[in-house]
This record gives sequence, C-alpha cells and structure tokens, in this order.
Amino acid sequence: MERALEEVGKTRRYAEKLHRSDKMVYMVIERHTADVLHLKRSPGIRSWSLLVGIASIGLAAAYYSSDSVIWKLFYVTGCLFVALQNMEEWEEVVFDKSKGRIELKTFSLYARILTLWSKGHEKVLLDLRHLRDICVQEEKVRYLGKGYVLVLRMATGFSHPLTQNATLGHRSDVEALAALLKRFLKLGASQQQPAQEDEDDFGDEDEEDFEQLGMEGDDESSDSRDESELTPH
Repeated sequence: MERALEEVGKTRRYAEKLHRSDKMVYMVIERHTADVLHLKRSPGIRSWSLLVGIASIGLAAAYYSSDSVIWKLFYVTGCLFVALQNMEEWEEVVFDKSKGRIELKTFSLYARILTLWSKGHEKVLLDLRHLRDICVQEEKVRYLGKGYVLVLRMATGFSHPLTQNATLGHRSDVEALAALLKRFLKLGASQQQPAQEDEDDFGDEDEEDFEQLGMEGDDESSDSRDESELTPH
C-alpha cells in the first residue's frame, strides 16, 4: 500500500512538473488516483482564433455588403460553419485499472450542430490488458507543419491514437505524457513478465526434446547390442 501511494505521489509530482514546463500542454489531468487516470483535451488558441477570424470575415462581408438580408445571413452562417468545421474537438481519455479498460470520448461541436444535437459524441472502449506500448508518432498537419500524437499499440496488432488531433511543435510535451502513462500503467514491468514466461516455456521445450532424443539414442544402442549378440560368429 505504501509503495502504491509513493508511486502515485511520484506521478503527481511528475504531472505538476509537466504543467509548469509548458503552457500548451498536450492533455490536462482531470483526475488521478491509484487506479484511474482521467485526461482531457480542449480546442487550443489556434482553433478559437480561427473561429473568430473566419466569423469576422462573414460579419464584415454582411456589414459592408449592399445585398439583401438573406444573403447577409448566408455570409455569416457560411463562414461560421467553415470555422466550426476546422475547429478541434473536445476529447477525454480514462485509464481505469480496476475495470481493465481504456475509454476514449470525443465531442464535436460541428457534428452536434449539423445533426441537430442527435449525434456528435463518439465513444471507444479498449481492453487495458491488451495494451503493450505507448509511443509518439509524427503527423503532418496541413498548412501548419509537423504535429505529434500519442499512439496506443495493442497486442492484437491494432493501433489507436490517443487523440484525434495532433499538437504542434511540442514533442517534449507529448513525450512527457507518454512517460507519465507508462509510469502509471507500469508497461515496462508488464512487458518483461510475458517475455520471461515465453523464454521459460521455450527452455522447457528444449529440455523435453533433449530428453526424448536421449531416450531414442538409448533404445537404438540397446537394439544394436541385441542384434550383435544374436548374430553367429
């Protein structure tokens, strides 16, 4: 129990250091206990700036235009929908060791408005026992350069990104979160144990094969002695 509390304390200090080191964090820690780690991600400054900028273009076009009111409304709503389409999503990830699952939630404001609030929420459940590695993957973001995202690699060969949107220009932030998750989930220890079990099984199989070969050799030698005794000189 004391060791578990010590690990939780280390993880919290590591998370606080992560938040102090960079304001543009990849994900924010919403809740952290010995069994649950809840992460959140909201649209960044770039998304809100893009929303305000595109919406301002529509408002300016409607204000300075001499067209009818219908066309002015079309300018404003059209620019607003374009801005919402390019906006990042709200995302949540919950690692629950007690239930043995990973829960990924996504909320899209654009899909919510477009479907009149009937859709917009997406939920994915993954088996925590099948998680084998968490790594940083580089992605190209259109018009903006390189971005980085965490990828969950499962034992089934399936890979799933931790978030739908990559963060720009902060690889160290993403690597710090990957180290935090590996510490919380103890992936290094969980990977070494199955490998050791495979080595033990392989060694046992070698010993059994060696013993079987030895028994066959003894049988052949005994048969040859019997044949020599029966052969007349």
